[in-house]
Amino acid sequence: MALIKTIRGFTPAFGKGCYLADNAVIIGDVVMGEKCSVWFNAVVRGDVHYVRIGNKVNIQDGAVIHGTFEKAPVNIGNNVSIAHNVVVHGCTVGDNVLVGMNVAIMDNAKIESNSIIAAGSVLLENTVVESGSVYGGVPAKKIKSINSKHIENLLERISNNYIKYAAWYRED
Repeated sequence: MALIKTIRGFTPAFGKGCYLADNAVIIGDVVMGEKCSVWFNAVVRGDVHYVRIGNKVNIQDGAVIHGTFEKAPVNIGNNVSIAHNVVVHGCTVGDNVLVGMNVAIMDNAKIESNSIIAAGSVLLENTVVESGSVYGGVPAKKIKSINSKHIENLLERISNNYIKYAAWYRED
């Protein structure tokens, strides 16, 4: 069973149909929408600032979601995939976003909707990712524009797959 911990008077809240892996950790001021999943060894820490997560968000294995005390909360939109070993720190992620494996997103970065962050990228503090863009590199820069319909279809497929994967674990 996932570790769900109250701290400073805040208890995490979850919408309908969420899946939390056995060793996922969710702490404090975290509010998660419907049909979300938090996978193995992922940590969502709302201890020093709040974390708000929309619907159909998958937080994959080893990811860490955390804010900065009295400075930078985390806001994640709907239909977002946060891949394996990603660090999301004190930033805003819009709707229909794919964050590739091993990405670091720093305080006050803003990823606008319908965007992709390439694996291994580092979004420095205050970076703004334009809607309909692919960003990558260290530090991350715009690589190309992409059709928002293509991104929506890609993200919808990934989000729906993670809802399906979560159902496999509920059957056991």
